Amino acid sequence: MIQIPTISTPRLTLRPMEARDFASFTAFFASERSKFVGGPMTAEQSWRALATELGHWQLRGFGRWAVEETETGELAGIIGPWFPHGWPEPELGWDLMNGFEGKGYATEAALASREYAYDTLGWTTAISLVAPENHGSRNVAKRMGATHEGIYEHERHGALEIWRHPSPQDLAAGGMEAYA
Repeated sequence: MIQIPTISTPRLTLRPMEARDFASFTAFFASERSKFVGGPMTAEQSWRALATELGHWQLRGFGRWAVEETETGELAGIIGPWFPHGWPEPELGWDLMNGFEGKGYATEAALASREYAYDTLGWTTAISLVAPENHGSRNVAKRMGATHEGIYEHERHGALEIWRHPSPQDLAAGGMEAYA
């Protein structure tokens, strides 16, 4: 069984998902906000999606974390490195739970997860797939210094924009500010 690490940022704790996250997970996936990431879903489908997130860690050795608002202990999102079957290459993915958008949490946690992917997993590149109508997610990619590279046709999600993140070498040469 793989040990899922915990990562802290100034405002967030990226930790393994737990059964206590199911209520927030289900509420998000029942809402219209989940339309860009496979929702809306029933509670049964949400349970399977939660199990998929945990199973990804076991199958790939990495995955997305439950992102907890450290001050309150509330589940704010699911964010991290992700490479399920059907993806063109490894991705940094982020989904924010209802009520946590607009606080910079996606960017903060995604930057920490990109650092983990590059420094710990040894990734040399990463993408983020963004639904064309998902302006909030596109803005996170831009804030992280990612650039639009093209379109990927996913069998279930349809056309998704490919956003390429700066490589570790690019970041070392001038930081993401040079690419934003």
